[in-house]
Amino acid sequence: MATHINEPLLVEMVHKTFPDAILQTVIYKDAVTHLVRKKALLSLCDYFKKESQLQMNYLVDVIGIDFMPAKPRFEVVYHLYSIPKRHRIRLKVKLDEEESIPTVTGIWPAADWPEREAYDMYGIIFAGHPNLKRIYMDPDWEGFPLRKDYPLRGYKTGIIPLVKRKKIFNAGTNSEKRDPFHTSINAASWTPTPLGPRVASSDH
Repeated sequence: MATHINEPLLVEMVHKTFPDAILQTVIYKDAVTHLVRKKALLSLCDYFKKESQLQMNYLVDVIGIDFMPAKPRFEVVYHLYSIPKRHRIRLKVKLDEEESIPTVTGIWPAADWPEREAYDMYGIIFAGHPNLKRIYMDPDWEGFPLRKDYPLRGYKTGIIPLVKRKKIFNAGTNSEKRDPFHTSINAASWTPTPLGPRVASSDH
């Protein structure tokens, strides 16, 4: 969808209204990005949604980024769009590993699952979230898979989430062993799961 940059509105008015909250503003490829102070995040988001000239009523996404070894390590990025005004803006907040960031679910309820995703993949804590728990990985999963220091095969060997391992029989014997990195793909064994995509069920 085509958008245009209204600099007096998306840049100048925001800086005038929140002179101490905006750390940096970048305009690149028809997009405005404000790097903002964490303590001002909720006030800014509430303003962007309710201000009649902005009406950012659609939270497109909330994502995490790991910039290790930079300090602060993480960025949380909010993509906002106004359906009636047809303009968009991006907000960024930097935070360290031990910090939390306030949830914006009270402003946009649709932030629920994207914030859970950022928590599940990066370990970013969204303070005040109504149900902050893993959304992809098992509840007892160790570590956060999209962190740059996360091992390629995880911390536990032989574990592949959401997929059951295939039985492999030793040649010439009746004993079996499990190949932890080989999955059974059999057209007759595909069954739907509550997670949406189909996964191959075990042969046993």
